[in-house]
Amino acid sequence: MKQRRIVVAIGRTSFGTNLPEQKKGVTAAAKAIADLVEAKYQVVLTHSNGPQVGMIHTAMNEFAVNHRQEGFTASPMSVCSAMSQGFMGFDLQNAIRTELLNRGIYKPVCTIITQVKVDPFDRAFNHPIKTIGRLMTKEEADAEVEKGNYVVETNGGWCRIIASPSPIEVYEIDSIRALSDAGHVVIAGGGGGIPVLEQGTRLKGASAVIEKDATAAKMADELDAEILLFLSAREHIFLYEDTEQEAMLEKLSLSQALDILDRGGLSQSGGMPKLAAAVNFVSNGKGRTAIITSIDKALGGILGKTGTIIS
Repeated sequence: MKQRRIVVAIGRTSFGTNLPEQKKGVTAAAKAIADLVEAKYQVVLTHSNGPQVGMIHTAMNEFAVNHRQEGFTASPMSVCSAMSQGFMGFDLQNAIRTELLNRGIYKPVCTIITQVKVDPFDRAFNHPIKTIGRLMTKEEADAEVEKGNYVVETNGGWCRIIASPSPIEVYEIDSIRALSDAGHVVIAGGGGGIPVLEQGTRLKGASAVIEKDATAAKMADELDAEILLFLSAREHIFLYEDTEQEAMLEKLSLSQALDILDRGGLSQSGGMPKLAAAVNFVSNGKGRTAIITSIDKALGGILGKTGTIIS
């Protein structure tokens, strides 16, 4: 019997802000993924890299500043994104492999460094919103502006901000599909993928970060998955979160979800991007379901017992 394909997107709070926290986080994630494998799902996994890519970006650029006379230069955002996919994939694939073997399951687990096409004329490039790297002094911020980068003043200093364009195409999708069809658990599109621009036959990294939830929906659509599962810190998403009007969202039709997006009331950091990606995925194919729940409720979510479910 053909296994049902599910794309799982794990949120930024799941892996902490340092390596010990990441080790703990990937162990919890591995248990959730192993539950889905035991339930006979064909799993493709993607994940956030928010704190991790910022740590890499800061470290690489600090190194370049301190060793400028030796010829070292700053690392572009695309390179930092690729590094984060590699080292997070390393921890994830080993944790998942261990959890599966402890359950008596042999299934290969692999990580694919994933590039995602973006439009150079995407309006997001004129309106950057994603902060990256460490706090800077006024002098350092002025130097970034001289280079053509965007900065914003924040508490205690200045931060660089970059664009968050929409994903157009996942370049490695054929490899992801082939490995998934061959029975592998595939980790791909980490951090939303590496945003790249087409220049003839060459792909050039863009100074941007793609929203991870949007890439998860794009990847699920291109794989024609049946289920898109978002795993984060909370079991449901909420309207008007942390206010007197807070309302838990459970089972939603596509039209209800669209109405909520039109009316607003969801947090910009979590609920809104997830629901928008869920709507995008469900509306592009028949018989699709998107689920938003906590990482410890993954199996309950796909069984329809908990979570915010859009179908």
